[in-house]
Amino acid sequence: MGSATVPSSPATSSSAASMSSQPAAQAAVITIDKFDYSVPASVSPGAMITVENKDGEKHTVTADNADAFDVEVDGDGNTSFKAPTTPGSYPFSCIFHSNMTGVLIVK
Repeated sequence: MGSATVPSSPATSSSAASMSSQPAAQAAVITIDKFDYSVPASVSPGAMITVENKDGEKHTVTADNADAFDVEVDGDGNTSFKAPTTPGSYPFSCIFHSNMTGVLIVK
């Protein structure tokens, strides 16, 4: 009976560890289509973000504070970047097309 208790204890703690690390590993997608960004409602700090460009033109996802993130994605291409680790709102735009703007919310 003692051995049955021991295996259930590590399984419980490993499940808790997996659950607490899951949000940081959760992926998010920013889609660029018809010169417009489609942005998730929010992302976890440090989440990997995939940028899918459905336009034939090159675009960027450049934070107003470019130290936060700045990626370029070719027409009809994909790229990814890591979300900032500090929660907050991060306005961004496309360097090539100033009318393209969005906000990435990290929480």
